[in-house]
Amino acid sequence: MELVSGVVQLRPEDAMFEAMLRGWRAQQTARGLKEGTIVPRERLVRRFLEFTNEYPWAWSPGHMDEWSLHLTAELHLAPSTVRSYQCTLRQFTEFLIDGRYGWGVACEQAFGPGQHPVAIAHEWNTIAHLNDYEGNPEARPFTRQELQRFLDYADEQVERAVKSKRKGALAAYRDATLFKVIYGWGLRRTETAKLDMVDFGRNPAAPEFGRYGMLNVRYGKAKKGQPPRRRNVLSVMDWAVEAVADYVENVRPRFGCADHPALWVTERGGRVKPAEINARFVAYRDVLGLPDVLVVHSLRHSYVTHLTEDGVDRRFIQTQVGHESDSSTAVYTHVSDDFMNTALRRALAPALDTEHDGRPRRKEER
Repeated sequence: MELVSGVVQLRPEDAMFEAMLRGWRAQQTARGLKEGTIVPRERLVRRFLEFTNEYPWAWSPGHMDEWSLHLTAELHLAPSTVRSYQCTLRQFTEFLIDGRYGWGVACEQAFGPGQHPVAIAHEWNTIAHLNDYEGNPEARPFTRQELQRFLDYADEQVERAVKSKRKGALAAYRDATLFKVIYGWGLRRTETAKLDMVDFGRNPAAPEFGRYGMLNVRYGKAKKGQPPRRRNVLSVMDWAVEAVADYVENVRPRFGCADHPALWVTERGGRVKPAEINARFVAYRDVLGLPDVLVVHSLRHSYVTHLTEDGVDRRFIQTQVGHESDSSTAVYTHVSDDFMNTALRRALAPALDTEHDGRPRRKEER
């Protein structure tokens, strides 16, 4: 379908390669992948072509070995990035060698016997995904004391702006509430930036929260090539609900953006961007002298960790933060020593015939 029979090409090799890319694009589109995924993949295949100086029907596993060595030893790319690149090339070559598409036959007809694509990526020359988490091992959540200091400082910036009668009080109030929402609902930075006023709703099971009993996250983290995933996050922290209700009812109207759908608006009438959230967070963190390993995403980690320490069911937490597997949620959990010691005593109590706090049981309880 991508090659016109009976037509003599000026550059048959280039024509065949471009036809292969068009066919792969059609296959990916049929699978529901988006342009933002397809275009970078095509770009990577072209880069591999330039590196090998060979066309796909002449590629071999040795080319993959040399390219992987170039990525790691010369470009110093992270293992996860190299694996992603290898996976893209594996998918492209698997498409070419699939007999249902006929590229092998077409290549031999055009370039002679033995000139056909082969599998160049296999388990011995690609990086396996062995670990659930490959990010920065220093990444961690806030301790409860650090979190309290951070949120208190954000609130203090509002008071300082008001007392000095300078501009920025509204923005400071907005940002203080924004950080509370990230932590209070366990959100990602981009999810937070894209919240609209209508995303909060009532939860019949928690009428005490009014119209803020549930948050509809419409721009959750998407799988590669797929649209954003939606999820409903139940409100669990009453103080966070009070904070966002006060902001919506008393502060946001002062921005003069009544017709704007965004929850977080700027003084110029736009939507707050993720980069602006990050900049404000870093400014507060650095002033407080908190560790650099604490980032905006650490607030989400803290949500998972603190709920775990408070005894909330892990399956509930997993659903709240939008993880498909419990192993992903486990990565976010960094429970404190106090929690671990309490859990240890609870586990040992039956065996040692003691109370949870380590005291021997009374005779009448034995």
